[in-house]
Amino acid sequence: MLFLSLAWRNIWRNRRRTLITLASILFAVLFASFMESLQKGAWNHMINSVVNYYFGYAQVHQQGYWDDRTLDKAFPLADSLEAITRQLPRVKNVLPRIESFALAAGETATAGVLVTGIDPRAEDAMTQLRSRVSRGSYFSTGDQAALVAEGVAERLNLQVGDTLVLISQGFRGVNAAGKYPIRGLVHFPSPDLNKQLVFLPLPEAQWFYGAEGRVTTLALHLDDQDDIGPALAELRNELNAEEYEVLDWKELMPDLLEAKALDSAGNVIVYFILYLIIAFGLFGTILMMTKEREFEFGILVSIGMHRRQLAAVLWLEIILMGLIGALLGILVSFPVVYYFHVNPIQFTGEYAGLLEQYGFPPEFPAEVNLWVFSNQALVVFLITGLLSIYPISQVIRLKPVEAMRTG
Repeated sequence: MLFLSLAWRNIWRNRRRTLITLASILFAVLFASFMESLQKGAWNHMINSVVNYYFGYAQVHQQGYWDDRTLDKAFPLADSLEAITRQLPRVKNVLPRIESFALAAGETATAGVLVTGIDPRAEDAMTQLRSRVSRGSYFSTGDQAALVAEGVAERLNLQVGDTLVLISQGFRGVNAAGKYPIRGLVHFPSPDLNKQLVFLPLPEAQWFYGAEGRVTTLALHLDDQDDIGPALAELRNELNAEEYEVLDWKELMPDLLEAKALDSAGNVIVYFILYLIIAFGLFGTILMMTKEREFEFGILVSIGMHRRQLAAVLWLEIILMGLIGALLGILVSFPVVYYFHVNPIQFTGEYAGLLEQYGFPPEFPAEVNLWVFSNQALVVFLITGLLSIYPISQVIRLKPVEAMRTG
């Protein structure tokens, strides 16, 4: 306790030096926390946006459908199956879909499209499909019409009110053909979705494919990524694993997961450089403190203070400054990160267009996560503790006469 009291008094004997050291640690925690919060927030926002554009956080199919994706693996939308998914507390909504490819035709052109039969109300609750209608209107009750992605309409030279002809192969090889008035055009930021999606009301799509009462997919609407693991575990316990497969977004979109992993790997290098700069900055302040106090150390050793005691006091001084600086860094980082969480960084111009091409919104919000602040504060604190080895080694090897002569 005596050493702690002595260390506390020593760090405030030279307020300017202490404030410089605390400021170095504070800004180190601030920069590191802001970078990690921005990276995590940007990726979580991208994933949430891309997942909720269409796929959902998880999907249920008949076993083997995702590898084959054929209508022959459509399964009956039994009340019992839908009830199981609706009884799970973490599942906010269930989106039944029937999906397959078709040849779409206008008056003068044809194109391959992905026809998706949807429940209009459930679909809008998760993907906000109604808000993506750029021209025309959304589905009404009992509609026998189509919503067409803008890219498809452009390729086929079609407008709202025109007739879309669809030809395909239905369930178990039946012929599928139909023509539908275009109710509205839908805009997707993702070029892949914008160039191939056509939506029909679920009953109409089931009739078109000759698969009445069947669906290929149940997309699950979850509020949070943290609910995915528990929700899927509960669902897999309820469903017959030989009959159904339950996949999360990572299995549905491995390319997005790989892109995130690659970006995280690249950030390891950035963090290493940042921590290296932080370490050099802190080492400079600690070196300055050690050199300024060599005369003092020489006097203390000369009058009989053990080197180990002096080293212990000096170590406590640095640890106290590291702890105070890290805590101040957390306090300063939180409002900064929260501001950019509420007011995301907005991108414009070519970079915004590039993000939108890949289906990402052109904004980066920071993530407010206590673990981010505490982890970065801990890393900077550990760096400070590691750097304390230098002044301790100087005290252990100190020659009092030379130190007092230098002072």
